[in-house]
Amino acid sequence: MRGAVLVAITAAIGNMLQGVDNATIAGAVMYIKREFHLETQPAVEGLVVATSLIGATIITTFSGPVADIVGRRPMLIASSLLYFLGGLVMLWSPNVYVLLIARLIDGFGVGLAVTLVPVYISETAPPEIRGLLNTFPQFTGSAGMFMAYCMIFTMTLHPGPSWRTMLGVLAGPSLIYLALTVFYLPESPRWLVSKGRMKEARVVLEKLRGREDVSGEMALLVEGLGSAGETEIEEYVVGPADGDQEQRDTVTLYGPEQGLSWVAQPVAGGRGSMLGSALGLGGTGRQGSMFDSMRDPVVALLGSVHERLPGDGGAGSMRGSTLFPNLGSMLSVERPGGAAAGAPGGSGGAWDEENAARADDEDDEEVEGKTNANDPRSQSMQRFSSMGGGVDAASTMGIGGGWQLAWKWTEKVGPDGVKRGGVKRMYLHEEGIPGGANGAAAGAGGPGEYVHAAALVSQSMLYTKDVLIGQSPTEPAFANPPEAVATKAAASGPRWRELLEPGVRHALFCGMMIQILQQFSGINGVLYYTPQILDQAGVSVLLAGLGLSADSTSILISGLTTLLMMPSIGLAMWLMDLSGRRTLLLTTIPVLIFSLVILIVANVVPMATTVHAALSTGSVIIYFCCFVMGFGPIPNILCAEIFPTRVRGLCIALCSLTFWIGDIIVTYSLPVMLNSIGLAGVFGIYACVCCLALVFVALKVPETKGLPLEVIIEFFNVGAKGIPEQMD
Repeated sequence: MRGAVLVAITAAIGNMLQGVDNATIAGAVMYIKREFHLETQPAVEGLVVATSLIGATIITTFSGPVADIVGRRPMLIASSLLYFLGGLVMLWSPNVYVLLIARLIDGFGVGLAVTLVPVYISETAPPEIRGLLNTFPQFTGSAGMFMAYCMIFTMTLHPGPSWRTMLGVLAGPSLIYLALTVFYLPESPRWLVSKGRMKEARVVLEKLRGREDVSGEMALLVEGLGSAGETEIEEYVVGPADGDQEQRDTVTLYGPEQGLSWVAQPVAGGRGSMLGSALGLGGTGRQGSMFDSMRDPVVALLGSVHERLPGDGGAGSMRGSTLFPNLGSMLSVERPGGAAAGAPGGSGGAWDEENAARADDEDDEEVEGKTNANDPRSQSMQRFSSMGGGVDAASTMGIGGGWQLAWKWTEKVGPDGVKRGGVKRMYLHEEGIPGGANGAAAGAGGPGEYVHAAALVSQSMLYTKDVLIGQSPTEPAFANPPEAVATKAAASGPRWRELLEPGVRHALFCGMMIQILQQFSGINGVLYYTPQILDQAGVSVLLAGLGLSADSTSILISGLTTLLMMPSIGLAMWLMDLSGRRTLLLTTIPVLIFSLVILIVANVVPMATTVHAALSTGSVIIYFCCFVMGFGPIPNILCAEIFPTRVRGLCIALCSLTFWIGDIIVTYSLPVMLNSIGLAGVFGIYACVCCLALVFVALKVPETKGLPLEVIIEFFNVGAKGIPEQMD
């Protein structure tokens, strides 16, 4: 995984530059208002800070749709250029008007980085460490802030520190970021697949994963392009195909390896299973507690998935043969005569991703047909679902979090009376219920040969769905060349109508709401004005013995606060894929509320100056440290995980637009609020917002740790269409 880690660290430098910008403006604003006499004009002072946020908001409006068209990498290159240009202009700034223009340009760079770095990391990271890698931006941002505070503190120890130098230093590291984005960062493989550039995507994946066999993940990326269709939850008892035994009411499933198949018997009702139990509780109000009835269906479904994961694999495990041992062993069997399935001596050829084409957008009603491994249609399908050769290729079936990728053949009779076949894509998950205990599977083999599995089923993107029975599906499935696919995708551009699809709309509501709540918890306003807030709290009393000025003392406290954040972020990086995003939010938000309450009490109850300063400073530090463990990185991580590839950039742009609008309101209003209602009143408002956020997370935010992006999206599709209907 070294390739994915290095790429994530490199991309996160963009957030380090944002941290440098946040800290330098926090320190420089004290000197800017003195030079331009802004002490009596808090609105103009707020505008100097907020102009960067305005620039970020403007660029965010276009960044997502443009990134869906031109790619993620070119936008990161543009971000580095804007950082560099903004730093140069701030270094020059002869008056407040030029400074405002420079801050606007700088905001363009910040907006691109904050919007697209999480998307880029999510699309390049493997599921088992995606949370860790997506916490790098938070870590590098805090590291940038700490380094900038150290620089500013050193400058304040000398007479007449230059705020232009404080702000202009941004140009230096931005040049390094520019070189890395141009010469090192690859394009997102998911974006390349969405444009039909399969060979390039394979090369990038091989570099990121450090291995040559990435065909299984390539198939997953292609299948992820079709997540707009109807998704159903089905349950099966799955066992090895037995050609000598008549198998009634079964369907044949095909794995990624060449020529391998097994049979699955549908389980009627499915209420006793992992997903079935969630379907019976979430959203129905007929069973369980009031909390269960109010909880979002997606929260219930994904919660049930994580509750039933094997204890030794974890949500993030990619070892499909470990989490799904029975299916793994089925796929590792050899053909009679000793030739391994999919080996060079076997029949068929390797699947060429460059020939994969998009399926039609329509989703006609289909009925499951009965096939077996000896059927010519099945053999043709097996050959062209090949993802690699040899026994070792069985590991490609695992797609993360204990989920497996498979396909099934279905048949239907069209309006013209002609029977046609098609292929359904399935994401399978073992439920740990012994198949042998299920009487339906008893006649087909011993208990150890069968597993109980839940499946998310929808139309496959690797195969067309209208194939005449008796005709090979090879030609219809791969008729369109990749250039046609890429041209179609580029011509269509952002698909605004797809935002109205139930699954996308559901995810968009979750993403935008958590961004709103994050911003109105007040973190960015507090960060920008930390020196002034701490000075108002009397922190200079704590360090009076050092002989430092009030400005130097405030900057020092801000730097130390930022330094204390970094171990907290390191702990969050470790827990992000272990405890999960939702658990971290539910754990840290109550601590945020508690620290804000203590801060309010310290500013309302009369007490000694030293005690007041200690409580205020301690509360702010606790608030910051808990924030960067949960509410800081997780909203961006979630938003980068829950949207389909085809509209991910567009949806991220809308969420980021919400983020920046809230940031502008909080930052611009903070000076006025401090003057009118005081520090206690400001933090009282933030505490109320945190209480609302806690309720929203408990009811509406699902757990996404360790799951492939494509599986997460399918759960949103299921949940958005209503839980009860899925099991009727």
